[in-house]
Amino acid sequence: MSETNKKNKGIEATLKSQDTEEFLDIYTNRPIGYAWALFFNKLNVHPNVVTILSIILGVSAGVMFYFPDMTHTLIGIALLMWANHYDSADGQLARMTGKKTRWGRMLDGFAGDLWFFSIYVAICLRLTSEPIPFGISDGMHWGPIIWIMAIFAGTVCHSKQCTLADYYRNIHLFFLKGESGSELDNFAQQRKIFNELPWKGNFWWKTFLYFYGNYTRSQEKMTPNFQKFLALVKSKYGNNIPQDLRDNFRTYSKPLMKYTNILTFNTRAIALYISMLIGEPWLYFIFEIIVMSAIFLFMRKRHEDLCAKLYEKYAK
Repeated sequence: MSETNKKNKGIEATLKSQDTEEFLDIYTNRPIGYAWALFFNKLNVHPNVVTILSIILGVSAGVMFYFPDMTHTLIGIALLMWANHYDSADGQLARMTGKKTRWGRMLDGFAGDLWFFSIYVAICLRLTSEPIPFGISDGMHWGPIIWIMAIFAGTVCHSKQCTLADYYRNIHLFFLKGESGSELDNFAQQRKIFNELPWKGNFWWKTFLYFYGNYTRSQEKMTPNFQKFLALVKSKYGNNIPQDLRDNFRTYSKPLMKYTNILTFNTRAIALYISMLIGEPWLYFIFEIIVMSAIFLFMRKRHEDLCAKLYEKYAK
């Protein structure tokens, strides 16, 4: 086997699934992340340490976006790209070394939230005293308007979009690879773990479990048809899901993965980079609110329709 083939096989082994990988990730982020994973593996660095490094880089990128000059903008873009490569590397390193933990998964999800929190705050601080452009309101400054836009874009739009995209990916992996190849958790399971664990000596872990449980509950609330279908599948088949059902689900779910990918990082980052480079960072919030929300609603409807259709088929 050639060195190139060996390298490609090595990268593939660190991916969750080709079904759920985005084109840009497969050909850029994952190879770069794999190189970093090999580097950190040689140094015996734990994946969680790489995640913490990604947080430092991502938050630093947000700080750079506070400044309006091009130099700081380019540094911010470079730092956020670097953070994303580390975000890829931590998961690849975990799968490469077998050092996968729920702490790591939660920390990984928290990392992206911290990146964008710092970016949102930096943009708002930068624009608060700036006039609203293009004569939209003559002589009026952004003031609290930009903060309201940011809060709405971040909590109502961005957060829900990423939450559901992550859930759909894990649903797909569950039917593709089973429980061992997925991270499909549920609220009841997480609350049981939370309630059975004493607070003494476990304060931070219990706190994490509490919020993670709320995260899984929000995923379940957004997907009533899937919850109904999953309950049917588990009641009829338990852990022995027929291969034809798995294949059927994968056939219809796979085309929707491109929408989950759009709603995660790359498309969002490209829109951010463009808005920063043209000096109009407020446009990023508009993109979040209008474009990404439209994709979110379309993806959710398609997935819920799929689950309703499969429920009718397998309930007979």
